[in-house]
Amino acid sequence: MSSLTALQPTYPINEQDSALKASPPGAEQYFLMVNSDQYCDRGTTVKNCTRVTWFLLLGLTEQAGLKGILFALFLFIYSVTLTGNLAMITLIHADPQLRTPMYFLLRILSFIDSSSCTLNTPRLLESFLTSSQSISFAGCVVQMALMTLHGTAECLLLAIMAYDRFAAIYHPLLHHTIMSQSLCVQLVATTYMASVANSALLTGYIFKPLYCGLNIINHYVYDVPLVLQIAYADIAKAEAIVFSSSALIILFTVTVILVSYAYILVTIFRMHSLRAQSKALSTCASHLAVICLFYGTITFTYAQPSSHSSMEQNKVVSVFYTVIISMLNPLIYSLRNKDVKPAPKRRCLDMLPS
Repeated sequence: MSSLTALQPTYPINEQDSALKASPPGAEQYFLMVNSDQYCDRGTTVKNCTRVTWFLLLGLTEQAGLKGILFALFLFIYSVTLTGNLAMITLIHADPQLRTPMYFLLRILSFIDSSSCTLNTPRLLESFLTSSQSISFAGCVVQMALMTLHGTAECLLLAIMAYDRFAAIYHPLLHHTIMSQSLCVQLVATTYMASVANSALLTGYIFKPLYCGLNIINHYVYDVPLVLQIAYADIAKAEAIVFSSSALIILFTVTVILVSYAYILVTIFRMHSLRAQSKALSTCASHLAVICLFYGTITFTYAQPSSHSSMEQNKVVSVFYTVIISMLNPLIYSLRNKDVKPAPKRRCLDMLPS
């Protein structure tokens, strides 16, 4: 493959210039400018271009008038997210009535959400204070690995939670026997081991190609397709590995979720009492809402055709699955759950002197 065909992405010249203004002194030699499909350089040739040692993120928006408002908005969202998820973790741990398989898994989900939000939101907030952000090559690798780990863990955990709902409704008398504490711990441990393995595999293949010259990413996070696009090499193998791994995880988790809820719906329709049907549906409503939000935003993001307009749309949609969903999950589970809503009151009463 020739050097010109290996350089796949095309970025508008104004994006390159805005990133150059915010880059460290003397950084111009590391950039390749794109203009009318002709590749040129500043201070070096394509053949002898310098290996990338850091990347630049252009952020969510370049409109200076919106940055102050968005900073305040996402700072509020970040505060609500951390408060909600940490409160959920603390409440489930402290309340004996919430020590069930469902709430054990929900506590793990809250931990994943708070960790994922802490990984993404501070960088998003920083992008509103600067025109662009730089990060070292090693830092980009670490952040990509952690993002992949959290994303994989959440997919697998949602599938486990669907199986738990199936066990609770299809086998109500055997639910605590089937979903024992030891099994829940084993499932969570397996989830994290699989997530670490998948993260190591994908990160290794994503950063295996040579990155040379172009190092500007038109986003506020290190999205896998965008990072691969600026690789100075044939990325066919890396793309195949990323697609195969992602497809395998999504196919497995979606299959578990669909089969579990198929059995749940059949069981509910066989119930003779409307009250029993309503109670069974209410226990699944929160989980279904979280699943629809998570998979819906991811599907919308990665099913769109590549274009400049869709890129701007994908930035906005990415906010939902990297920031907003982490805030909504504890709200959904607390506001719609009859066990969680009275839990704070019980804790306050328990703390009062007898």
